[in-house]
This record gives sequence, C-alpha cells and structure tokens, in this order.
Amino acid sequence: MSEFVKGNVVSKLIKLAPAVILFISVLNEIDLNYLEIFSFNFPFILIFYWSLRKSELLGYGYIFLAGIFNDVVTGFPIGISSFNYLLICGFAAYLRTITLRPSMVKDWFFFLFTILVVNSLSYSVLNIFFSIDLNYKNLFFNIFFTFIFYIILGNLFLLYQNKYLKESDD
Repeated sequence: MSEFVKGNVVSKLIKLAPAVILFISVLNEIDLNYLEIFSFNFPFILIFYWSLRKSELLGYGYIFLAGIFNDVVTGFPIGISSFNYLLICGFAAYLRTITLRPSMVKDWFFFLFTILVVNSLSYSVLNIFFSIDLNYKNLFFNIFFTFIFYIILGNLFLLYQNKYLKESDD
C-alpha cells in the first residue's frame, strides 16, 4: 500500500513540474531580460510548449496567476503578463486544433509568429496606455533569442515528456 501512495505522489510531482518551473521562472526572473544583448523570455517558451503538447499539465489558472506574479516582480502594470501568457495559450490551442501531424519545426515557426504578435500587442499597450518607453534593439534581441531557444528547450521538454509523462494503457 505504501508503494502505491509513493508512486502516486511521485507521479503527481512529475506532472506538476512544468507549473512549478513556470512559477520559479517568473518569481526569479529567469528570462534574463536584464542583459542588454542576450535576453530571452523563458516563460513564453514554457507556456507555448506545454499548452501545445500537454495542455492539461499547465492550467489557464496557473498561467494567469504566474502572469500576475511576473507583473509584480518586473514592475509592469498588473495584468499585462497574464494577458500575454493567455494569448500565447490561445495561439497554442489554435495550432493544436489545426495540426494533424505535430512537427517541432512547424511549431517553432508558428512560435515565432506568436511571439511577434504577442510582443507587438504588449509593447503597443505599454507605450500607448502607460507611456512606457521601449528599447527596440532589446526587444529585437529578446524575440530573436526566444525564437532560437525554443527549439533547444522544446527538444529538452520533449525528452522529459517521453521519459516521464508516458500515458499508461491500464
């Protein structure tokens, strides 16, 4: 009986790993946006991948709450990051419904389109409504490196998914 309970707890912890990593990344600002040239947005990659591949692991409530925490940590107006994260979820859900055969490369290029739209909307709202000045060079580098790191981190997430999150046929 105790092995069953241990196995159940371990499997729940394994399934919660993407949500835990998301909260750690927004609370510790792992996205490396403080570096001038080399910056990427890790939460965008994490949210897009897991919303696309295993949407049941990363619920919309967790994503919304992580966005609120990110706004508090980074000093953005409350709700901006939540809006961005949920918009990424919307793009991932759209891609998931129209895709017949998943492909990491196709997902990668759709991710580029997604982050271009999300960042454009986000920075437009920040500039128009909140008069926050933008550094377009930093924005370009952030989009570029986020796009590049998606394929690397996506493959790592795929390895994790294949090793630990296999569906059982019992």
